[in-house]
Amino acid sequence: MESRALMEKMTHRTKIVATVGPACDTYDKLLELVHAGVNVFRLNFSHGSHEDKAQIIQHIRNLNEAECLNISILGDLQGPKLRVGEIANNALKVEAGDILTFTNEKCVGTLERIYVSYPNLAGDVKIGNIILIDDGKLEVRVADILSNGDVKVEVTLGGVLSSKKGINLPDTKISLPALTDKDLEDLDFIIEQELDWVALSFVRSVNDISILRDKLNAKESKSKIIAKIEKPEAVANIRDIINASDAIMVARGDLGVEMPVEKVPMIQKSIIRKCLHRAKPVIVATQMMESMIDRVKPNRSEITDVANAVLEGTDAVMLSGETATGQHPALVVQTMVKIIAEVEKEYRYNREEDLKPQGHSPSFLSDAICYNACKIARDVNADAVIGMTKSGYTGFVLSSYRPKSPLFIFSKEKSLINQLSLSWGVRAFYYTEEESLDSIIEDQINILKDKGHIKSGDTVVNTGSTPVQLHLPTNILKLTKVE
Repeated sequence: MESRALMEKMTHRTKIVATVGPACDTYDKLLELVHAGVNVFRLNFSHGSHEDKAQIIQHIRNLNEAECLNISILGDLQGPKLRVGEIANNALKVEAGDILTFTNEKCVGTLERIYVSYPNLAGDVKIGNIILIDDGKLEVRVADILSNGDVKVEVTLGGVLSSKKGINLPDTKISLPALTDKDLEDLDFIIEQELDWVALSFVRSVNDISILRDKLNAKESKSKIIAKIEKPEAVANIRDIINASDAIMVARGDLGVEMPVEKVPMIQKSIIRKCLHRAKPVIVATQMMESMIDRVKPNRSEITDVANAVLEGTDAVMLSGETATGQHPALVVQTMVKIIAEVEKEYRYNREEDLKPQGHSPSFLSDAICYNACKIARDVNADAVIGMTKSGYTGFVLSSYRPKSPLFIFSKEKSLINQLSLSWGVRAFYYTEEESLDSIIEDQINILKDKGHIKSGDTVVNTGSTPVQLHLPTNILKLTKVE
């Protein structure tokens, strides 16, 4: 039988991504989060050493083996994150009207000169461009660009500036590469460790995805790519970015700084909708339960935020500081599970009604099989929808139609078993037999019976492909009464 942890955590269809940090980086703490309901662990490469992350990865793999689980691991690259340098006494008070000098020469920041980790700042900005610091708490406007590469700025919104705070350039198209030198080192580590997903920060165009894809392919890596949407350029190119990526993260932190905050809710809703249409998993991230970093209950607005993301159809919701550095990591996850479970009682399942297969799609025929599998499952009130996949596509498509029946995916590709943990409602199983389609379907039903997911008398809908040995796209649908 499957472990009790797996049975309990899968009561929620919307998956939970938890960031690992000092508050939860031991085997016991990670296992506690899994029992609370975590499906995917995120490793943030903006912090920590490779040695520390290797230990965390080993803990996750050990608990997967010990508990018969398939928790996924996501490596999140830092990307070209811009920051100010060290600030004198770690506190510099600036007021509206002050003129500051940003320089690419390292120095301790004062009212005279402040180091900015952006070598081509002078080449990219224009006079009048807004620069935001510390998530928009401070705002300056470019006043002059000097020949030596320094940039004079006038403070328009003052406050206290401390060391290493982030910088956003909402008016500027930055020329930095999508993968920095640090990212390339981290990517080598991610590939070596065979992580399931790699998230690319500050994506601007399809070219950014292509560069990462080429590097993964060159090393024959099976890691799948998550594009983080946090730049205005990404929103403008969203259709192409979704098509080029394997999944999407709506990273609302920087997105809400780079763009007017009032636009973020509808951008989130639109991106989720587009991902559903293209069968690409989508994560909603940033500040979902942030008050629980040091409290035992979330704000009412946070409860509604999580609920709305679920209602909009997101595949997963993500916790950052709440689990990485918060005081109550497991309690945060338990609270999120309760919110998700309550909302899913009223969730609009079977989105196949308005997400019909598109005739121009190259996968139209297999899409039609998956569409009708979910439709028939609804019509007969099936107890399970069962799919087989080699590429993962059938799993992602069946998930995108959001069937009310429990969804089980079988694959001979080991890498997919964990990767599918990100997809809404999917429970994946490793299965390698290829004798005949009938024997495969019989085996799958018996496996699910043995694990307690279905029982005699239940109705199940199977999808698959024949001839089995050719691994063709999904081309058959079968309705079975379990004996």
